[in-house]
Amino acid sequence: MTLRPTDSSALLIDGKLVPGSGGTFEVLNPATEEVLGSAAEATAADMDAAIAAARRAFDQGTWSRDHAFRARCLRQLCDALQSHIEELREVTIAEVGAPAMLTSGPQLEGPIADLRYWADLAENYSWEQDLGSATPMGIPTARRVLKEAVGVVGAITPWNFPHQINFAKLGPALAAGNTVVLKPAPDTPWCAALVGRVIAEETEIPAGVVNIVTSTDHALGAQLCTDPRVDLVSFTGSTATGRTVMASAADSLKKVFLELGGKSAFIVLDDADLASACSVAAFSVCVHAGQGCALTTRLLVPRARYDEAVAATAATMSGIRAGDPSKPGTVCGPLISARQRERVEGYLKLAVEEGGTIVTGGGRPADRDRGFFVEPTLIAGVDNSARVAQEEIFGPVLVILPHDGDEDAVRIANDSPYGLSGSVWGTDPERVNRVVAGVRTGTLSVNGGVWYSADAPFGGYKQSGIGREMGVAGFEEYLETKLVASPATT
Repeated sequence: MTLRPTDSSALLIDGKLVPGSGGTFEVLNPATEEVLGSAAEATAADMDAAIAAARRAFDQGTWSRDHAFRARCLRQLCDALQSHIEELREVTIAEVGAPAMLTSGPQLEGPIADLRYWADLAENYSWEQDLGSATPMGIPTARRVLKEAVGVVGAITPWNFPHQINFAKLGPALAAGNTVVLKPAPDTPWCAALVGRVIAEETEIPAGVVNIVTSTDHALGAQLCTDPRVDLVSFTGSTATGRTVMASAADSLKKVFLELGGKSAFIVLDDADLASACSVAAFSVCVHAGQGCALTTRLLVPRARYDEAVAATAATMSGIRAGDPSKPGTVCGPLISARQRERVEGYLKLAVEEGGTIVTGGGRPADRDRGFFVEPTLIAGVDNSARVAQEEIFGPVLVILPHDGDEDAVRIANDSPYGLSGSVWGTDPERVNRVVAGVRTGTLSVNGGVWYSADAPFGGYKQSGIGREMGVAGFEEYLETKLVASPATT
């Protein structure tokens, strides 16, 4: 089969590709503001049918018990998607505004390849553990711990890295034996819908095991949170929405996994190569127009070298142009929508109102009369209490802050409601390790180390979320634990 964007105007419900009961909605190219086409508009009735199909497939099928079959299906899906990789790349660049360079990594190829990791884990995981015998209350007893699928998973995903996040939920949830209803962001429905077509037409994944429901109606995500047939909600998105998800799930006491916002600190110690560190910090915040929750958007530098750090950071940022994501050299593409651009521009205005200085950037690129572009922007002259230093902006915006030594840098890094990621640069391993130990965050890069990998747990402290995604820890988010006690035999 040839995978075309026109194939994406369908829902996947109970193994069938069906139109949305609400008709269709338009999909925009964020780099040109042109209409790319349409996606299926689901209604509450469609979501109800998807949940019912997932419940039925879990309760009546053998999916949760057949580890080898699940592994085979995940490898089939991986192979099928890789056979369509160039078609998917074209759609991802157009729909997401993702720079082409990123599609060879976390925007496309990486997450698809990671399906093999989840297949291997389904086959090799220790589903049963022998606790040995004991004599509780004087009764000789043999104990076993069994790991079993949670049940029906409602997965709600954002638009910034749709393939990575969709597969970071589908992969472990399916490998663990769950059935899934996926509700992708309305800004990027095609990335999910095309995967639904591949599942339906090129894999043996049974009907109802994966259901994909695209819609502009956010109430459908809320429906996943409140429906008692759903056992777990896995949500990635803003902290504000995460609170709503958690509250909505409380009535039925369903499990929740939340991967939320961040305002991560890039700490430069006074013995580090300042120019190199500042250049890396500047570059990283421009990648995909800064639309990443784990990006380090606060740069903490020694106060005595603050002016030097500002100049070095600005030199790198001013050399990065917001441009056409389809061009091979583009790092900073467009923001996803006009709404998101207005949000970022609001923060740039706020930075000046708070007494800050726009060192470089601060507006729309002069050579881009269409598309939702914002220039890479450096903000100086504020302290960590400023809103632009405390709130997640989700654009190519970096705030540079001075610190007065290692302890002060840790204090500033931790002076945030978030704790998702971070970076530490220094040459003395003991000092670096003390800083690493002090920062309250879920992932940390030291001197440029890369923490992103299928087998590495990712998640945050504080208001950056609950639980871990990826790795064995992420897999086990989708499992329940059952203890079986039997009379001990002698």
